[in-house]
Amino acid sequence: MVTFTLTPTPEGTLLRMEQAGFRPDQKQALGGAKFGWQKFLTNLHELLERID
Repeated sequence: MVTFTLTPTPEGTLLRMEQAGFRPDQKQALGGAKFGWQKFLTNLHELLERID
């Protein structure tokens, strides 16, 4: 399960993303998700910087 939380701040909006539900035997899947989300969030940040 992936949860996105948007919180207004004086500077804009804080985005918090949390993924849960991996079992202890899913270490490879967890590692892949961590890598993928980091890439996605970096790309999202770069996109938002350009349109800000």
